Amino acid sequence: MGKMIPASHMDLFEKRAVASLATLMPSGCPQVTPVWVMYTEPYVIVNSAVGRVKDRNMRRDARVAIEVRDPGNPYRYVTVQGLVVEITEEGARDVINALSDKYLGQPVYGGPPDETRVTYKILPQRVHVSG
Repeated sequence: MGKMIPASHMDLFEKRAVASLATLMPSGCPQVTPVWVMYTEPYVIVNSAVGRVKDRNMRRDARVAIEVRDPGNPYRYVTVQGLVVEITEEGARDVINALSDKYLGQPVYGGPPDETRVTYKILPQRVHVSG
């Protein structure tokens, strides 16, 4: 069972707060990427395209960390260390469209139509909040 996001910081997943996703390179060095994020209990959800660095890293090593900062107060944030427990292409285009609507106000994602989208479900193992 994963750790829960405290109610005090759940709003960060509703805002247009760009998250920082840390994955591990084959060498063990961390790699950080800005990502759009959503929360569907009990999972933190991100979406990418097949073949990107973060995609390859999460397929190889399920350990990740993600931080979501309040756009109005950079000292208020939630940090999640967790495991990628599901990687799926099923419904991934719907997820990126929902994220596009949230972050850009565009109900259809404007990225390359031929790319294969992937959704990653991250089960929180440790959660830290500040602010």
